[in-house]
Amino acid sequence: MWLSTDHLGLGVIGLTANISLAYTLKFLWAPFFDDVAPPWLGRRRGWLLLVQAALLACIAALGLTEPLFHPGLTLAIAGLLAFISASQDILIDAWRIELFAPREQGTALAGYVWGYRGALMVSGAGVIALSAKTGWHIAILLVAALALTGPITTLLAPEPEVPARALAPRGYAAHFVRAIIAPAREFLTRRGALVIVAFIILFRLGEAMASVMLAPYYTYLGFDRAAIAIANGPAALAATLAGAALGGVMVARVGVGRGLLIGMTFQTIALAMYPALAWFPGHPGMLVATSIIESFAETFEYAAFLTYISNLCAPEHTAAQYALLSSLAAFALHTVGGLTGFIAARMGFVPFFTMTMFAALPAMAVMLVILRYYPPRESK
Repeated sequence: MWLSTDHLGLGVIGLTANISLAYTLKFLWAPFFDDVAPPWLGRRRGWLLLVQAALLACIAALGLTEPLFHPGLTLAIAGLLAFISASQDILIDAWRIELFAPREQGTALAGYVWGYRGALMVSGAGVIALSAKTGWHIAILLVAALALTGPITTLLAPEPEVPARALAPRGYAAHFVRAIIAPAREFLTRRGALVIVAFIILFRLGEAMASVMLAPYYTYLGFDRAAIAIANGPAALAATLAGAALGGVMVARVGVGRGLLIGMTFQTIALAMYPALAWFPGHPGMLVATSIIESFAETFEYAAFLTYISNLCAPEHTAAQYALLSSLAAFALHTVGGLTGFIAARMGFVPFFTMTMFAALPAMAVMLVILRYYPPRESK
């Protein structure tokens, strides 16, 4: 949105999807957090406190940049911010999986989704609305101040028990094999592993393509920052919380695989709202309706998806395998997503968003294969 209001081209805005490539590669350093414990607060909380301090400083640095005059510096700090944020994700996911019993993972994930979606409303819609009055710099610096809630929560949180682990082997090569190759090998030797990998990669394809182009699309349709902020405000948050809660309930009632299919069906319907929005340019009610439906569908299916990949993790490789699987889920966003600006510029916005609606169908077909031949392990 910041770059769109500074009138950068669609191709450049699309390429910013690659800034968050760290989310796709985080499995490379995730094993480090499994194997090395800092001398304070425990294995999970100790690293979280350090990473969150760096996160706060990086957000503040981003707020002091001028992308219109020094876009390279802004994008470089944004890339560093993504690396630190991905590290925080590794630690929070491992903490959640280790602290809660398998039967509690669906509930824990619902709380997790509620928390980060509430934070996204503040740092997304809140910053967009505030930036119209204060400018982008002050709005983003206030987010840095809000990031203090992270370290405070870390200090108050319990530390999970450390699982029994073999002593780390000596030597870099041996450590690399144990920390990265071994978790990947353990997963890939399972029955149906490649089919599951294909599903995870395809899962967010349509959503990944659509999300990168939303800011310039809204601007193209005549929506100002105030209208965009309202559309992504309390009503969208309520839909998000309802989607996360109902997604968790659905997984408990029909199983994670069928819950995923239902969620992906909702998401396909929600993506149809974007080309329909072109029939109501500048109409705030239609923008609000689109945001509400998309928010509900996204978190409904994502709650089921996170439960699914959580249940795929072996206890001895929690952080490494979860980071690997969630990295695969971000693969589409940080590869195909980077080309969306060029695709949208060539096709036009309405055909482009129509295409994203059908991009969800391949993942649904693969999940049908998984349900038939490689059914998910359900939480007990």
